[in-house]
Amino acid sequence: MPLKRIAILPNLVTLANAFCGLLAVSRAIDALALAEAGDPAFYQKMESACFLIFLGMVFDALDGWVARLARVTSEFGAQLDSFSDLITFGIAPAILAKVLIEHEGPLIGYDGNPRLHFLAAAAFTILALLRLARFTLETEPDPEDHKVFKGLPSPAAAGAITSWIWMFLILRRPELEGQGEARTPVGVAMGWIQGFDWSGFLSWCPILLALWLPILGLLMISRIPYAHGATLISERSSPFSALVVVVFCGFLLYLAPVPVLFLVFNGFAVAGLVRRVVQRKGSAA
Repeated sequence: MPLKRIAILPNLVTLANAFCGLLAVSRAIDALALAEAGDPAFYQKMESACFLIFLGMVFDALDGWVARLARVTSEFGAQLDSFSDLITFGIAPAILAKVLIEHEGPLIGYDGNPRLHFLAAAAFTILALLRLARFTLETEPDPEDHKVFKGLPSPAAAGAITSWIWMFLILRRPELEGQGEARTPVGVAMGWIQGFDWSGFLSWCPILLALWLPILGLLMISRIPYAHGATLISERSSPFSALVVVVFCGFLLYLAPVPVLFLVFNGFAVAGLVRRVVQRKGSAA
């Protein structure tokens, strides 16, 4: 069956999302090569990979907006979007997590088991694949169908994993937050507590990250309702209040990007699970 007319601009934006995911995987491979050579640039490559996944989220948000603006939606675009999301939000975060766990674990007292690490990463990716396939089949192009998601959206799951990795990186290497006048407020704060020993906390991070991967995967394929971020802001406040909230969030993101991303994405994932537990207890009472 011949393809219908394909819109170029929205699909180019979607492909930019996939490109970010592939480049993030490439950065992780580069980091491994540097790690074997004992190069401290390992952490910079990993940080760059984390940034690329979040950049992919920006393109993922823009492609739907551009398609609606141009009034061109198609099955081809929906399929392309799912494939791109799988690369950037299903494969790339899992690879980054496995690289970090197996590189940093032995350095901070956690050896673990490579097979278990692979299974945790594979569970995240395969469950993300199942979630995206189900989403493509069940969701209509109508914007009303995107206000509430059945299960944790794959970008949110990827954000939870990636922000966890990024948070670990800046705690492990505070210099990633800049030096001198270029330091972020987080970098300044970490300079004040420079003598604090993070090793006890950091030693648990690889274990918790390995556990968090399959949990997030299960949340993705669950039927737990998760509201769209824009819906949470727009429907619970006036347009002016929504604008103030967005600007305020932008300021926070500028001042402390990594901690804000960590709290927002991991808090969003946990909030849906807690809400479902509370609702079930309420209905059983």
